[in-house]
Amino acid sequence: MKSREQASIKFSRRNFVCRSTAALSGMIVAPGIVRGAEANSKISIGLIGCGTRGFWIANLFEKHGGFKVAACADYFQDKVDKAGEKFGVDPSRCYTGLNGYKKLLELDLDAVVVKSPPCFHPEQIAAAVDAGKHVYTAKPLSVDVPGCRTVAASAKKATANKQAVLVDFQHRVDPFFQEAVKRLHDGALGKITFANAFNHCDGYGKVKASPEMSAPEARLCDWLRYKALSGDYMVEINSHTIDMINWMFEKPPLYVVGSGGSKVKKAVGNNWDYFSVILKYPDSMHVTFSSKRYDDSVGHRKRHTIDVFGTEGNMKTEYAGRIAILGKNYYAGGKTPALYKDGAMNNIAKFHKMITTGDFTNFTVESSIQSNMIAIMSREACYKGDIVTWEEINKSDRKMDLKLQGLKG
Repeated sequence: MKSREQASIKFSRRNFVCRSTAALSGMIVAPGIVRGAEANSKISIGLIGCGTRGFWIANLFEKHGGFKVAACADYFQDKVDKAGEKFGVDPSRCYTGLNGYKKLLELDLDAVVVKSPPCFHPEQIAAAVDAGKHVYTAKPLSVDVPGCRTVAASAKKATANKQAVLVDFQHRVDPFFQEAVKRLHDGALGKITFANAFNHCDGYGKVKASPEMSAPEARLCDWLRYKALSGDYMVEINSHTIDMINWMFEKPPLYVVGSGGSKVKKAVGNNWDYFSVILKYPDSMHVTFSSKRYDDSVGHRKRHTIDVFGTEGNMKTEYAGRIAILGKNYYAGGKTPALYKDGAMNNIAKFHKMITTGDFTNFTVESSIQSNMIAIMSREACYKGDIVTWEEINKSDRKMDLKLQGLKG
């Protein structure tokens, strides 16, 4: 009979040798020593979600050199075919439908990369951990609070089973961001008074669904435009901004009050166009945050910034832009024009190191879940047009209705 560890984790032969050798010697063995010069020594990954982002990041995994895409799953056949052809995956290892990822998880893979719509993340992460795979996942982790709880439980289980789970936030691995936030925490700004945050984007571009698609499939194809599938704009794209705020202030707000709405005519979808919130923290400190996602008639100007003000200076941060601290404790910082790609590459390298050195603390998950909860809290405050407290959102059992009827399994 298989041991409990073997039953819960489907090791590939090379990972079994690596981990067993490390356990016997009482130390982690360098992957180069264990794996030698085998042609198949790369970490095998299954790609769950082969759309624009999934296809793009799979390229980065292969570019890293320590990974090999060995299976693909997506609801849509054309996306799976494109990924399979690009990465040399046999058609027998390419799966479609809502449950295609379950077939992928039955394969002898080391890890999975979850790049599907956010509404599917909790169940796919849970299934991957149950199947013994390491997990690299996009954010947000969930569109609702119950999903966040599911991910938290999965990460805890993964740590116990010696599996890695990493959440792909790019700013947290940027050297300029890291140094600026460290200085903030060390008191470079004196006493913090308030912060202003902005994430002003253009629209969603062209509708992706083709005329021959059924209504449910067209909705899934353009999932980014729908509240239940994406979590709405506040949770999906603003997860970046909310996580930066959460990183800077190291705790959730006491409450959020907000408003927003939908005033731009849409071809498809029901997401709101704009949100505006105030996040209230202890010691009379607050963050004002506004965001929009629509094209305006005067020309679009992207703005993704957070300015933190204190009694001795102010910290200026911009996603894919300038990072600096002005004032008494000046820090010149620098620019991060390629943050999106460089951050992903840094996270991929970190994921590889976690697996090969046996680091299963899964340290990115807890803060990512907290940020996800703050984003949901902010969304709900805007929907409500009133205050939502951190205590209130932690007790929430409300699940988004995904409306998946009519889709193939």
